[in-house]
Amino acid sequence: MSIQNLTQYLPAFLDGVSAWVLLGLRLIWGAILINYSLPMVKNPLHWMDRGGESSGFPSVLQALGALSVFGGGVAILAGFLTPLAGLGLAGAMLVALALHLSHGTPFVKSAPDAPGESYDTSLLYLAIALLFVFLGSGTLSLDYLLFG
Repeated sequence: MSIQNLTQYLPAFLDGVSAWVLLGLRLIWGAILINYSLPMVKNPLHWMDRGGESSGFPSVLQALGALSVFGGGVAILAGFLTPLAGLGLAGAMLVALALHLSHGTPFVKSAPDAPGESYDTSLLYLAIALLFVFLGSGTLSLDYLLFG
């Protein structure tokens, strides 16, 4: 299958102000994902373990999660294969959301500095990932340079 056949499945490249807004979101969110996933990448097989106790989550899946969030962050930041990166990140966020919901984690904390977790960030990141799946990276990206 040729590259022209594959690019027909990419979203149209947004230009103008929309491209600048997508660039800003890509730079901010990509940097957040890279920073957030660095501890995961440093301990890829056991990053979910807490207090020396196993999380019970398979090590291979923990490594795949770390790789998808770090690699997805790099790809989003650069605007490279953005819809595919968004799809991988959406999958990672769905898993995070499912884990939070299965543990009865609240939607938001009672106060911003309250102890504990909430699933609002996972849900927000899922929405951002889906935005990039369906809108792409815009004209200010490697995707546009390579496939535009």
